[in-house]
Amino acid sequence: MVKRLLIALAVGIPVVLMGGQTPPAAPAVQAAAAQASTVTEYAGSEACAACHEDKKAAALAYHKVLETEKRMGWSGKGCEACHGPGKTHAESAEIKEILSFKNATATRASQACLACHARVQKEGGRTVDQHSRNAMSCVDCHVIHAPKATPLLAVKSAELCTSCHTSVKAEFARPYRHKVVEGMVGCVDCHSPHGVSRKATTSSHAGNDAACFKCHGDKRGPFTFEHAPVKLEGCSACHEPHGSVNPRMLIRADVRSLCLECHTMNQGKLGGIPPAFHDLRSARYQNCTTCHNRIHGSYINSGLLR
Repeated sequence: MVKRLLIALAVGIPVVLMGGQTPPAAPAVQAAAAQASTVTEYAGSEACAACHEDKKAAALAYHKVLETEKRMGWSGKGCEACHGPGKTHAESAEIKEILSFKNATATRASQACLACHARVQKEGGRTVDQHSRNAMSCVDCHVIHAPKATPLLAVKSAELCTSCHTSVKAEFARPYRHKVVEGMVGCVDCHSPHGVSRKATTSSHAGNDAACFKCHGDKRGPFTFEHAPVKLEGCSACHEPHGSVNPRMLIRADVRSLCLECHTMNQGKLGGIPPAFHDLRSARYQNCTTCHNRIHGSYINSGLLR
């Protein structure tokens, strides 16, 4: 009798005991029953289009693969691939019955996007980047149904980025700058908005070099005789990357002031002590790059001479 009772409980068959009470089901059976009671069914894209025809047409221009690629399992229900099962929402018109990106938290909204996009390399760091750490979701920058620019952006990338990075926007108003305002380059040409390990989310170029070398390839090297700041600190050791009031986007008004930040009598710096004949009171020695013009590195001279 006891053996039959145990078998019955194991398979989830209700058993009436002598006291007239039904014993509680096994935990696995309880979990399955709870899941079955909360399963939400799909309504299909046609049901969504009854109220959201304009959004469906716009979304399919970019995410049409969801409707056409049967192997992905979303054929006929592309809207619900992002918003979740919508039959209850279609019947009740309650917005809480579906994922609304406008009302969702940043984490929840990004989770829906990353369910697919986390597999792509350029979005793979999105969960740990500076944007996510500051509670910014994917939809703060991307607009799925009515984008104004590619890739699915609310506005053009430069305008979008500077809407938050206002201090950087001011730097682009300086006389010597990258031509972002004119549209010759964009923020994403140098930065990876989805997160990378580099400082300031700077993109990597060939050989894991900084993005600067995509355009300034002649400064890349590798050089036989390297200039230590270039190798260790990067271009920003001497240049202001967004814009400067100084020629060549330098951080100092003249070259000698910049060189002397390292090349002084201070033994703790990477720069060596200048020879005695460098009398900076004389005009002939006040422009260091007159002689040391290979300041990014040299193949033939340790003094970075021409």
